[in-house]
Amino acid sequence: MGDKAHTHPGAAGRASAADHPTSVRNVVLVGHSGSGKTTLVEALALTAGAVNRAGRVEDGGCVSDYDELEHRQQRSVQLSLVPVEWDGIKINLLDTPGYADFVGELRAGLRAADAALFVVSASDGVDGATRMVWEECAAVGMPRAIVVTHLEAARADFEEMTRICAEAFGGDDPDAVLPLYLPLRGARAPDGHAPVTGLIGLLSRKLFDYASGERVESEPDGDRLPLIDEARSLLIEGIISESEDETLMERYLGGEQVDVKTLIEDLERAVARGVFFPVLAAAPAADGARQGLGTVELLELVTRGFPTPLERAAPRVTTPGGAARELRMCDPGESLVAEVVKTSSDPYVGRISMVRVFSGTLRADQTVHVSGHGLADRGHEDHDVDERIGALSTPFGKQQRPVSHVIAGDLACVAKLTRAETGDTLSAKEDPLLMTPWRMPDPLLPLAIQAHSKPDEDKLSQGLARLVAEDPTMRLEHNQDTHQVVLWCLGEAHADVALERLRGRYGVQVDVVPHRVSLRETFGGPAAGRGRHVKQSGGHGQYAICEIEVEPLPNGSGVEFVDKVVGGAVPRQFIPSVEKGVRAQAARGVAAGHPLIDVRVTLLDGKAHSVDSSDAAFQTAGALALREAAAQTRIHLLEPVAEVSVLVGDDYVGAVMSDLSGRRGKVLGTEQTGAGRTLIRAEVPEIEIGRYAVDLRSLTHGTARFDRRYARHEPMPQQVADRLPEDLRAAS
Repeated sequence: MGDKAHTHPGAAGRASAADHPTSVRNVVLVGHSGSGKTTLVEALALTAGAVNRAGRVEDGGCVSDYDELEHRQQRSVQLSLVPVEWDGIKINLLDTPGYADFVGELRAGLRAADAALFVVSASDGVDGATRMVWEECAAVGMPRAIVVTHLEAARADFEEMTRICAEAFGGDDPDAVLPLYLPLRGARAPDGHAPVTGLIGLLSRKLFDYASGERVESEPDGDRLPLIDEARSLLIEGIISESEDETLMERYLGGEQVDVKTLIEDLERAVARGVFFPVLAAAPAADGARQGLGTVELLELVTRGFPTPLERAAPRVTTPGGAARELRMCDPGESLVAEVVKTSSDPYVGRISMVRVFSGTLRADQTVHVSGHGLADRGHEDHDVDERIGALSTPFGKQQRPVSHVIAGDLACVAKLTRAETGDTLSAKEDPLLMTPWRMPDPLLPLAIQAHSKPDEDKLSQGLARLVAEDPTMRLEHNQDTHQVVLWCLGEAHADVALERLRGRYGVQVDVVPHRVSLRETFGGPAAGRGRHVKQSGGHGQYAICEIEVEPLPNGSGVEFVDKVVGGAVPRQFIPSVEKGVRAQAARGVAAGHPLIDVRVTLLDGKAHSVDSSDAAFQTAGALALREAAAQTRIHLLEPVAEVSVLVGDDYVGAVMSDLSGRRGKVLGTEQTGAGRTLIRAEVPEIEIGRYAVDLRSLTHGTARFDRRYARHEPMPQQVADRLPEDLRAAS
C-alpha cells in the first residue's frame, strides 16, 4: 500500500467462491446520490480485469445498476453485489443507493460488509446524511476510508476536500483523517484548469502516472520533494499516533528514519481497527484505458488495510425460542448461520436471496432452516420452516455464476427460497438458529392504492406480499376503519419504485387515491332519540320501541350503555338487544360514517309486544334511536393526534418548531442529545403530517429523522372540518 506497483490486472479478475475467510474482503460503498459510487465500482472492476471495458461485462450489460428501473430513473435504487479479485483476495463490493428513500438498501449493505468506503464528490462536498451514516459506522467501530471523486470538475480542490472531510469525519481528532496520496496535475489548459493525471505516494515518495491508461511508476523531481515531505510528516505522525505504537513515536520524534514497511504495517493496523481513515482520490478510466486513476491504490488499501471477516464481531445468535448460543463465528467448520441481506425477484429464475454467511458452509441443494422473527410490525409473520435451497451463484451484472459452496465470511445468491425474506436467518435444519435482525427505519409516508381493474384486484395481494417480503422498509396496512390498502414508504422516490415494480415485475396496475386518516364522531351535546320499529305485513310481525338519551363523555371513554328502564317497559331479555343495536350503529357512525366514540347511551323507556317483539326488532329500534338522537344535536369530527419525536441538528430547531406549529402542532418540549442535535417532542394531528417524511427532509436537507405514534383522538376545529375534502371527510 503505497510502495507496491501494479501494472497488470487482478490475479484472476473474476471472483469465484473463496476458500478461506482470510481471502475475503466485504466492502460497502457509501455516499450521497451522484457522488460516483457506481462509477467507482465499475472502475475497480475494470482495473481488476473483471470487465472488458468500463462497467461492461461480456454481454454488454452494466456490472452495477443493471436493473431496467435504475436505467429509467438514472440512479441506484437497490443494493448491488460486484465481486472482483485482486492479488488472490476476493473483494465483495457492495454498491448502495445514495438517495435517502433507499436507506434500507444501505442498511443491508452495512450489515453485510466489514468495512466502508465513503465516496465524496470534490464538487459537492459532504452532506448531512453522509455524516449521519459515518456516525453509525463509528458507533460499531467499522473501518472506513474516504475516496474523493469528480476531480475533473472545474473547481475541484483535493486539498480543500481533505480539510472538509477531516472536519466532518475527524471529530475531536482531525489528524485521523489524512491523505495517503496527493494528486499529480498535468499541463494547465487554456481555461486555467489542470487535469489530474496521476498520484504522488506520500509513504513511498513515488509518482504514479495514469496518463497512458495504465499506472506507471517514477521518481519525483526535486521541486516536488518539499511538498511531499511536509505532507508525509503529517501522515507519519497521524499513523503512528493512531496505531498507538509509543516506541515508534519516540523513535520518530528522536529523528530516526522509520522504514516504509513498518509505516505501512502500522497504517494497515490503524485502518483495520477503525481509528485511522485514509483519504484517497479516484477517477474512472478514459476510453480505451485499462486502469482508472487511483483504482490500483484503492484495491491495495482494501486487500491490505481492511479487515477480514474473521476480525468482525458477529451479531448475537439465539435459538428461535430466544436462548443464547455461542458459536466460533466465521468458522467454515462450525454450524451454519447465514442471513438474507436482500431479496429480489427474477422473471426467469424466481426469487433470489443474497446471503452473507457468518458461520459454517452453505452448499448447493442443501436443506436449511429458515427463521424469521421480529418484523411482525412490518407485516412479516414470524416463521420457522425447512427449505431446500436451489443453486448457489455469485452475481455479476445480470449474470449469475454458479458456485458449489459458500464459506463463512463470503456472500452469494441463493435461488428458490420461497419463504425466505430479507432479514431471515438460514441455519442447519438440525440446529435452528436466529440472528438478531438489524434496525430498519420506519416507513412514514402513506401511499393509498387500489386495483385498477378486476384482473388487477386478483393479483394485487400477491404482488404486495412479494413487495414487502423483498423490502422490510415497506409496511403493508389494510386499514379497517377507512377500508384502504396503504403501502407505507420512506419517501416519494421509494413509493415510485414500489408502483413501478408492481406494474413491471408483477403485472399489477394500481391507482393511487387520497389517503384517509381514521376519523371518529362524537356528540356535541346531550340529545334524546326514539326508535320505533313496528311492521305488520301478514304473519309474524316486528314490534319494538325504545327511548334513549345520549350525552358526550371525556376523551377516551368509548361507548357506555346504561339501563334505566323501570317497570319492565322493555323486557329484560331485550335490553341486551337494544345495546347491541346501539353499538352496531355507533360502529357505523351517525353522520359521515366514522365510528362514534366517547358517549353514554342511557335506555330510559320503551314498549314491547307479547308476540311480535324479537331480538332483531329491538336491535333495529336501538339503531334508529341513536340516529334520531344524532339528528337533534351537532356531531363533532374527531381526528387522530400523533405524538411526534424529531431528532434534528441544532441549526434547524427553529425552522422545525415553526413548521410544526404551522401544522397545528403543540410542542411539548426539547432536549439536547449531544453531538449538536436536539430532540423535539410534539403532538400533531395526523392529517397534517401525511407528507411530513418528505417535507422534513426538504426542510433539514436530509439531516433530521422522526418517529410517530398514535396518542388519541381530539375534536377537529370546525373551520378545518369545513375545509376537508369530501373524499377525506366521508368513510368508505
